[in-house]
Amino acid sequence: MKKTILYLHGKGGNACEVEQYAKNCPDFYLHGVDYQGSLPWLVQEQIVSDYRILRREYDSVILLANSIGAYFAMHALQNCDIQKALLISPILDMEQLILDMMGWAKVSEQELAQKGEIPTDFGETLSWKYLCFVREHPIDWKVPTEILYAEHDHLTSLQTVTRFAETHNAHLTILEGDAAGTGVRPVKAVCQSPRKPLSFPSDFRLHNPKFPCFFLFMQIFFGKEIGLLGTLVANTTVPPRH
Repeated sequence: MKKTILYLHGKGGNACEVEQYAKNCPDFYLHGVDYQGSLPWLVQEQIVSDYRILRREYDSVILLANSIGAYFAMHALQNCDIQKALLISPILDMEQLILDMMGWAKVSEQELAQKGEIPTDFGETLSWKYLCFVREHPIDWKVPTEILYAEHDHLTSLQTVTRFAETHNAHLTILEGDAAGTGVRPVKAVCQSPRKPLSFPSDFRLHNPKFPCFFLFMQIFFGKEIGLLGTLVANTTVPPRH
């Protein structure tokens, strides 16, 4: 069976990041979507176009997505034939994130509706058009999904990710500690679906302070298929969480 991984990077990332997963996934063709833009209605066709090309050539497509790339992927591919999905520090509820950012900036819906766009001190521009789009285009995600979530993720709350896991065919794994995954942190699996949860050895830890959570997740997920569980990948650079 010919298998491929479709990768969507987060903010500030790029499609070439997918090459870092090659040693973890020797049996898969890896393809990073080089999407241009930061709005779901601008990147949707780019994502779907790449998916269609891969689907013609490969028997199965697995989605791997990070941060806002996960939101873009779920929005664009919710009606496509994705075998399963791996989401790392994903943005799962864009409406809630926008509302949270409005709260941080002390901006009301009325004010945003009147002004259209409002820049913030934390580097994001609030957009009424974006908020309306998200509300008018809810995501109906039915793909079997694994989520790796950092315990102190500042963009997606534990309540949000837990709710998503409970209401979708998803399994949630929480990386305890800081969002960057630095230091020695235990990992715990939290099953939020009828499927059998991932299992971890009782002494499984992140011993390398530079070890990114991306590769921990890849090792766990693909361990049964390519025998890599327990072989940690060190000294690899990955994009930061946005």
